[in-house]
Amino acid sequence: MTDEKTAIRRDAAKVPTFTRLRDLGRTVSSSDHDIRGLMVKDKSGQDLGKIESLLIDDIGEKVRFLEVASGGFLGVGVRTSFIPVEAITGITADGVFISQTREHVLGAPRYHPGVVATDPAYFFSLYSYYGYEGFLRTNRLDRS
Repeated sequence: MTDEKTAIRRDAAKVPTFTRLRDLGRTVSSSDHDIRGLMVKDKSGQDLGKIESLLIDDIGEKVRFLEVASGGFLGVGVRTSFIPVEAITGITADGVFISQTREHVLGAPRYHPGVVATDPAYFFSLYSYYGYEGFLRTNRLDRS
């Protein structure tokens, strides 16, 4: 077996972790393609919140989730939601449009920083909640 095939099998067995793009010291290829700071809008055009960051998986090194902040004042009472990039249906100067309703996003599993830091299953649960398989076909968490 070649070294490349061995590396692919080893990576497929890993459980990916997700890191904010800014925490990696990276940026997008051009500012024209940077959606951070844009408003996310649900499928009927209602504002959901602003994209604070993009989460990248450490195995495929691809953007997998939008980190969306909504509500609050001066950082107090802010609600954080993570939405799989598969939900994006369009990007304009006015915002990033997704295929979900506001109610569905608000019903997503709650984000608790302390829990999420120790349990990567949180992000995997988001894929099934939103109805996407995403890249999980080869990166499932098998706990049996």
